[in-house]
Amino acid sequence: MTIEERKSYFVEVGKFLSLFGGETNNSVKITPQSERFFNELNDKIDQAIHYNGWFTRENVIFSLQQWSKALTTSNLDTWLKSYEFSPEKQKTVAIVMAGNIPLVGFHDFISVLISGHKVLVKQSSNDKQLLPVIAEFLIDIAPEFKNRITFTEDRLGDFDAVIATGSNNTARYFEYYFKGKPSIIRRNRNSVAILTGKESKEELEALGEDIFRYFGLGCRNVSKLYVPNEYDFDDFFKSIYPWNPLMNSAKYANNYDYNKAVYLMSEFKLLENGFLILKEDESFGSPIATLFYEKYENEAQLQEKLQQNKEKLQCVVGKEADIDFGQTQQPKLWDYADGVDTLRFLEKI
Repeated sequence: MTIEERKSYFVEVGKFLSLFGGETNNSVKITPQSERFFNELNDKIDQAIHYNGWFTRENVIFSLQQWSKALTTSNLDTWLKSYEFSPEKQKTVAIVMAGNIPLVGFHDFISVLISGHKVLVKQSSNDKQLLPVIAEFLIDIAPEFKNRITFTEDRLGDFDAVIATGSNNTARYFEYYFKGKPSIIRRNRNSVAILTGKESKEELEALGEDIFRYFGLGCRNVSKLYVPNEYDFDDFFKSIYPWNPLMNSAKYANNYDYNKAVYLMSEFKLLENGFLILKEDESFGSPIATLFYEKYENEAQLQEKLQQNKEKLQCVVGKEADIDFGQTQQPKLWDYADGVDTLRFLEKI
């Protein structure tokens, strides 16, 4: 199977995912072949929502839409143009996936297969319904993938390299367990936004997407704001108000109530609007329904702090930052987690 053939198959996966809500590509129709997988994935979405209280249909569909937009011929050509994969170097790559947001391990899955390797997948129990259906669709349109995709719930064995994602604590376990194997081990990272006080209403509204999509559970979700001294949060609170229905989620509302009670008992100074708590804090990982903020004196001081903490950061959002407001949950195929080039790793193993 050539790289061009593999690309064409993933373009078909993108077209299949485009059938799920949103701006459906009018040139893509449900065929008898795709209808079976469409119905099966629809059922699995319901199961995923039932199993994981943090998954909602809106968020799962949002994830599928983003992948359908990513898996185009143009995007795949741009992503792959600087790599060379040897057909003689087919290896088995184990992936230990996280489960914090829907299909969070899909990029690693695609990367291994598009580079010509075999994949051994160990899913998180929090997100194990969706990917197997997509894998079945891929095998149906390209039977060559059948002996290249394996899912397991057992202890990993018989693999040549590994990509594992988890917390800082599990990363230490991964490093011990996978020592001696080529590996990418991912740890906790958080994302921040830089505000100057000159943002437009539209930019602040877009920031709400960065904060609240997936209930803020992703490493690309903004969990902290950097604001100038004397920053007025009124416009910020007004702009994010459309996200107040988050309180209809019992899990989110419980976290909001709990964290607010804890902070008030500890006599922390808080700002809040009924569904989001703002707490001044130098840390990066804020709890659910809470957003940390930190004041800065000037641009030079802020950039120095960001540089000192770059190993803790996934995304930096802002007018002059790496990522525009509203774009954190719409990464490109070449936006690698933790800044580690997954394809370069796979090219060299």
